[in-house]
Amino acid sequence: MSMPAAAIGSVCFPISRIRPSSFHPRMTAIRSGAGVDTINQVLTKLQKKCATPLPVLRHVADSMANDMRAGLAVDGGSDLKMILSYVDALPTGNEKGLFYALDLGGTNFRVLRVQLGGMDQRVIATEAEQVSIPQELMSGTSEELFDFIASGLAKFAEKESGEFQLSQGRNRELGFTFSFPVKQTSIDSGILIKWTKGFAVSGTAGKDVVACLNESMRRQGLAMQVSALVNDTVGTLAGAKYWDNDVMVAVILGTGTNACYVERTDEIPKSPGQKSRSGTTIINTEWGAFSTGLPLTEFDRGMDAESINPGEQIFEKTISGMYLGEIVRRVVLKMAEAGSLFGNSIPEKLQTPFSLRTPHICAMQQDTSNDLDAVGSILFNEAGIESNVRARQIVLKVCDTIAKRGGRLAGAGIVGILQKMEHDMKGVIFGKRTVVAMDGGLYENYPQYRSYLQDAVTELLGPALSEKIVIEHSKDGSGIGAALLAAANSKYKHDL
Repeated sequence: MSMPAAAIGSVCFPISRIRPSSFHPRMTAIRSGAGVDTINQVLTKLQKKCATPLPVLRHVADSMANDMRAGLAVDGGSDLKMILSYVDALPTGNEKGLFYALDLGGTNFRVLRVQLGGMDQRVIATEAEQVSIPQELMSGTSEELFDFIASGLAKFAEKESGEFQLSQGRNRELGFTFSFPVKQTSIDSGILIKWTKGFAVSGTAGKDVVACLNESMRRQGLAMQVSALVNDTVGTLAGAKYWDNDVMVAVILGTGTNACYVERTDEIPKSPGQKSRSGTTIINTEWGAFSTGLPLTEFDRGMDAESINPGEQIFEKTISGMYLGEIVRRVVLKMAEAGSLFGNSIPEKLQTPFSLRTPHICAMQQDTSNDLDAVGSILFNEAGIESNVRARQIVLKVCDTIAKRGGRLAGAGIVGILQKMEHDMKGVIFGKRTVVAMDGGLYENYPQYRSYLQDAVTELLGPALSEKIVIEHSKDGSGIGAALLAAANSKYKHDL
């Protein structure tokens, strides 16, 4: 999801940073009669179709729990892949030494090192750098891409100094966050299924991405090895659990979305031989693919049909930052076409898919002025729309309807995971404080969405139980989480 300049690094930008356009909006009167009726009909129908009363939320939560069980029973048993992470050792706080992390999930990769001091000192120091991947390497060969990454790692490792000390007799160990579809085969190996996010690298599909990276590091003369291969959600859980042992679930709500949780190994029928020292592991749900019982509209179906993956990732298309703005654009376009919401003309920009993005609808919802000037500026700058106050008010109602549905459905999904865990662990979840670690720009920067999510959790669980469920923001937890998982799964376990 490419962000506007004002929104880089977040999903929502502050109103003060939006430059009011130099025009004075022409107060185009909304047609009386048929036009107003049509606009009201579209809005009323939208609100009805997107409604998430308690019975709908309960059905979604129950369906999420059922789909989780079906996905754990057999591969392909439900929409949810329920991927084993092979993480059987979570960080405890006792870890000591120097560990590295590499995060590859888009057009940049990030490298990080952390010096751990055990229970007394915890994290002594961290350093991180980000490296941009040249466009030609995104469609080059596997060897070229991994050699470039290993070269960046080697340069970063050369800068070790001061508080960063590698223990004698050890090689450096790395936690590798790899946010592409991969079939994991152990804690430190995984076969690439396919590249996504604009990558078209040849020669990697069907290969172990850890072996590819390890070979490239050897070619660079870098004495470093991968100890843990994780995705960003698993990294977030590990990073949060290091500081708070009550963390049992992690959810990413940003451009995309996913969730993982701590599962008992004896509750995974599809992997009867799965063993773990702790008796637990982390399951990556890939919950973006969930689709049961979701309240969908003609606008969702139209967007899905025109997407690169029709019929897939329906939950993600309903609740994540990539899509909320586009759903709003489609509703507003229908109002403009059928009800002349902005007068007779329909700007070309409004007809362009993804011209309105989630940062824009978030920013519009922060406008509390009487004239809704910031809303007017955004509509003009991003969609070419000249609007009056009444039209802006209607657009805000559309934004709120879509954000409310998204936040509440995300909350129901979280409760579904908790219900499944509670049923299998008999009082371990609802009987004590349980923390859900949240990361991602959508959750962090969209206050209304965040509030709707919490409301749904409270409604579903009731005031007494929901008091013990703590939903906590864990900013950038996945980077340090990967390094902590490298430490927890170190080849030198006896030294920890």
